[in-house]
Amino acid sequence: MPGVPPVPRAARDRPAGGPLAYLVAAVAGCLVGLVGGSFRWCLARAEVLRASLLDTSERLPGPGWLLPVALTATGAAVACAIARWVPLAAGSGIQDVEAVWRAEREPQPLRLLPAKFVGGVIALGSGLVLGREGPTVHMGAAIGAEAGRRVRMHADDIRLLHTSLAGAGLAVAFTAPLGGVLFVCEEVTRAVRARLVLLTLIGVATAVSCSRLIVGDRPVFDVPHTAAPPLVLLPVFVVFGAATGVLGAGYNHLVVGALAWGDHLTRVDPVVRAALIGAVVGLLLAVDPLLVGSGETLSERLLAGGALTATVLAGCLVVRFLTGPLSYAAGTPGGLFAPMLTLGALWGALVHAVALPLLPGWGSGPAPASGSGTAAFAVVGMAALFAACVRAPVTGIVLAVEMTGATTLLLALFTACFAATLTADWMRSEPVYDSLRARMLGRP
Repeated sequence: MPGVPPVPRAARDRPAGGPLAYLVAAVAGCLVGLVGGSFRWCLARAEVLRASLLDTSERLPGPGWLLPVALTATGAAVACAIARWVPLAAGSGIQDVEAVWRAEREPQPLRLLPAKFVGGVIALGSGLVLGREGPTVHMGAAIGAEAGRRVRMHADDIRLLHTSLAGAGLAVAFTAPLGGVLFVCEEVTRAVRARLVLLTLIGVATAVSCSRLIVGDRPVFDVPHTAAPPLVLLPVFVVFGAATGVLGAGYNHLVVGALAWGDHLTRVDPVVRAALIGAVVGLLLAVDPLLVGSGETLSERLLAGGALTATVLAGCLVVRFLTGPLSYAAGTPGGLFAPMLTLGALWGALVHAVALPLLPGWGSGPAPASGSGTAAFAVVGMAALFAACVRAPVTGIVLAVEMTGATTLLLALFTACFAATLTADWMRSEPVYDSLRARMLGRP
């Protein structure tokens, strides 16, 4: 493949499976932690800068809303131009990690890393509805593969390091070590192999340890204690999960459809197209910052039991349901997980606001009971939508628990994720990364 360094002959001839891989995984994990932690730190600073510019725009005479429009349009255009320089820097990158594991393509060169880092900071920092996990996973995989190449490891071990350090990247993105391990086994490889698990464990352990030096060790969301729903409500979570499966199937279809729509705009330069998409997102940014971006602030508000009316929740849900795929079609670096989790939290909070007050008991009374119910449905919605879209229910459950600490909701999570996955399968909705991988490889 052009631009991809060939595996050295010594590496091709050397038997795979040596103990050196564990040392390399540990060292590479430290690098993933430092790079991923720095990426999160830069995104946090970019978000502060974006908020400051929004405050400035409100004080400007005349049409101050043009400032956020120009900000997001310019950011999307610049990030798209960077991705054009390194084509596989566009989008999530998880589909590329899966393709490398299946030997459908070679691991990417290390020049992917600066393109993904800088392009990701610009794209996400400008307000596009994208997540940090995709770039972090892809950068972790690139670091793992490059580490294997540098010590002339066997091609099979390079691929193992590429995959296991991708899991370390996810763990760093969400401070979710167990989620990173399960992501590798359930989503990327769909297999549990002793050597792969051990490499992933050591890579995740060192990566998360080093990232904590930069971002700290607190969970992503500071969620107050959430009471476990009574067993009588488990059938409600079955129905909720099934409805979430339908929503997830629709979201997957919209993501792929938005990319196909972009492909048909052959007369529009991709950078210009990205700028136009950025302008649309920037206009929404001027209306309300919660409508755009990765959605972490909005998710935290919902998980804290913040009171939003059903009308506001429905409006946010519709806007983010459309702008997530639209932002992904801009061709900039950025992932799908974080916006997907926010969408799930919105969906859960909306279902609670509309349906649960009609039921007796838990979560239907005044605060804090109603706040606990909103948070519970938001957490379950996050995991269930993830399960429906990605078709990795165990990873979704563990990510939700590690990010929120809501261990009291495990039964509700199991029930809803089971129903969501089964419904999405029944609808013959292909997992989103399978669709993106097939598209990347030019398959129908």
